[in-house]
Amino acid sequence: MSMYGRDPWGGPLEINAATDSATDDDRSRNLQEVDRAALSRPLDETQQSWLLGPSEQKKKKYVDLGCIIVSRKIFVWTIGTVLFAAFVAAFVVLIVKTVPRHHHKNPPPDNYTLALHKALMFFNAQRSGKLPKHNNVSWRGNSCMQDGKSSDVSSAIKDLVGGFYDAGDAIKFNFPQSFAMTMLSWSVIEYSAKYEAAGELEHVKELIKWGSDYFLKTFNSTADAISTLAAQVGTGDTSDGSTTPNDHYCWMRPEDIDYDRPVTECHSCSDLAAEMAAALASASIVFKDNKAYSKKLVHGATTLFKFSRDQRGRYSAGSSEASIFYNSTSYWDEFVWGGAWMYYATGNSSYLKLATTPGIAKHAGAFWGGSDYGVFSWDNKLAGAQVLLSRLRLFLSPGYPYEEILRTFHNQTSIVMCSYLPVFTSFNRTKGGLIQLNHGRPQPLQYVVNAAFLATLYSDYLDAADTPGWYCGPNFFSTDVLRNFAKTQINYILGNNPRKMSYVVGFGDKYPKHVHHRGASIPKNKVKYNCKGGWKWRDSSKPNPNTIVGAMVAGPDKHDGFHDVRSNYNYAEPTLAGNAGLVASLVALSGDKGMKIDKNTIFSAVPPMFPTTPPPPAPWKP
Repeated sequence: MSMYGRDPWGGPLEINAATDSATDDDRSRNLQEVDRAALSRPLDETQQSWLLGPSEQKKKKYVDLGCIIVSRKIFVWTIGTVLFAAFVAAFVVLIVKTVPRHHHKNPPPDNYTLALHKALMFFNAQRSGKLPKHNNVSWRGNSCMQDGKSSDVSSAIKDLVGGFYDAGDAIKFNFPQSFAMTMLSWSVIEYSAKYEAAGELEHVKELIKWGSDYFLKTFNSTADAISTLAAQVGTGDTSDGSTTPNDHYCWMRPEDIDYDRPVTECHSCSDLAAEMAAALASASIVFKDNKAYSKKLVHGATTLFKFSRDQRGRYSAGSSEASIFYNSTSYWDEFVWGGAWMYYATGNSSYLKLATTPGIAKHAGAFWGGSDYGVFSWDNKLAGAQVLLSRLRLFLSPGYPYEEILRTFHNQTSIVMCSYLPVFTSFNRTKGGLIQLNHGRPQPLQYVVNAAFLATLYSDYLDAADTPGWYCGPNFFSTDVLRNFAKTQINYILGNNPRKMSYVVGFGDKYPKHVHHRGASIPKNKVKYNCKGGWKWRDSSKPNPNTIVGAMVAGPDKHDGFHDVRSNYNYAEPTLAGNAGLVASLVALSGDKGMKIDKNTIFSAVPPMFPTTPPPPAPWKP
């Protein structure tokens, strides 16, 4: 009997029962023969592992990681790679720690932004009344705290504390002051993102509110109808040789004024009332998120505009003071200007209908030229009103019945923009390049900054409307041409002129040091100088002890000449209206050109417009 089993060494194993009786020598001989047969065949890995033991073979090719067995070659490469990566990372960290760092800061602000910060500070220096703690003009204090409280002021007016002084004196002329506030509001409505980027949005809004709060005191702002309006606080006429103390005869710090400051009221002043309505209406858009305050401003503006329409007349016609210092030539332009702002603030189409009435536009001078056509100022708002209403046509296109007159305003705006360009001869220029919008008369800069603002704003309107430019006759000009015009004019004011002088105080290394300004020229040394006591400071040849930062002086003459003499206000006096135009033009030019105008905020109160179908043409008659 034989049995066959599996030979673990690779062959069959035969066990013969008959061999049980074989001798030990036979068994030994047989086993040796089997061993030789088995060992003569190659062994597989498993067989080798059984024979040699696990440690010998795996040490050569594998590594047991507990949960898995991996190739020793792969394991070594992995560990080496990790160690090398750690070394490289440590080396990089060491370099970063030891090599000096070069921080990539934001680019420095452009000159327009730097000048904007300073130009706004001028309004802080001009504040009247109880100053806020953060006014940041160390040489100013509370002043004229009794304004409007005398017994000869109408009962509708409680007090006139607050507002802004007009220029180098302490008079509050409400006509140019209203225009200044309207300009600030307009610039915020269009360029709030630029103000915010410059860190000045809250500052300028605070200044607008300061002016608006004062305007609400100048009449009964809670009433729906009024019969009187405060036009001026203080007096300055010395033409008759009077020695009575007033704001021009005396040279005193506003904080030390102890003479009477009479209030001038008007009962027929369409221009003043419509301009003040424009100021409150535009401010209501600036403060639209403060619904209660915005509503208050709109109500006051509505009352004022109604008064302007009901009681026709020029505010300066019955006032010798106003006719000398801020004479108004017409009130028709204020009807167009004020009507446009009332429409934007309320959405009431009756205001738009009034602002686009051809008869009113004709009286305002929209259809005829003249040497001063296109000159935007505190007196004549027509050029600004036409730009403002061109905006409506560009973005909302209201159609009939407004289209015809709006198209006329748009065309007139194009003509005005053409007149600003040096290729045309509407206005002369100095050898240094300053446009002579007032035809060589004194105090030119206030007109230049207004034109720079309108040009930049209109170019931004066209860009926002995807319009690359406009035509001057057969010639096409790109929007960049308008922007370059504005830049050359503002650059001249900031120092790129034959005298290499900045006409904005505190900007650059060379600027006027003898500014015609009472507060800036008298030291704050705890000495109260009376009416005539301050004359020595007026007549001093020394620089002002206080720097009125941001004040834009009246400017050079038509030969680029400038006299830094305190007594010469035609060169050295700043004004609210002038600085408002400066602020508006600076913010328009500041920052990245990619920051566009705010197309929609000005229309926030305007309802959806559905153009009326025009009437059919008249029947044909043979």
